[in-house]
Amino acid sequence: MSEPTAPGDPGSGGGAGTDVLERELQELLEKEQLEDGDHDRFAHYVQKDKIVESAVTGKPVRALCGKVWVPGRDPEKFPVCPECKKIYERLRP
Repeated sequence: MSEPTAPGDPGSGGGAGTDVLERELQELLEKEQLEDGDHDRFAHYVQKDKIVESAVTGKPVRALCGKVWVPGRDPEKFPVCPECKKIYERLRP
C-alpha cells in the first residue's frame, strides 16, 4: 500500500490519498452488507430438512411467515420473527 498523501503534495495529483479512498470503499461495502436484504433482522421458522437442503444446494427457503431467502447468518443472534412464532404456536397441538 502506498504512503498517504495530502492534497497539493507533490506526486499526489491533487486528489485524496489511497488510504482515504480504500477506507471510504470499505465503509460503503460494510453499509451494503448491513442492508443486503436483511432489513428485518429476525430468525424465522423453516422446516429443518429445507435448511439442510439450502445449505447443500443454495436453494432459497420459505419461512412460515412467507419470507423467502437463502439462509446464511446465525439465527441465534436475532430475535424470533413474531409472525413465524404466532403461526408456529397455532400449528402446535
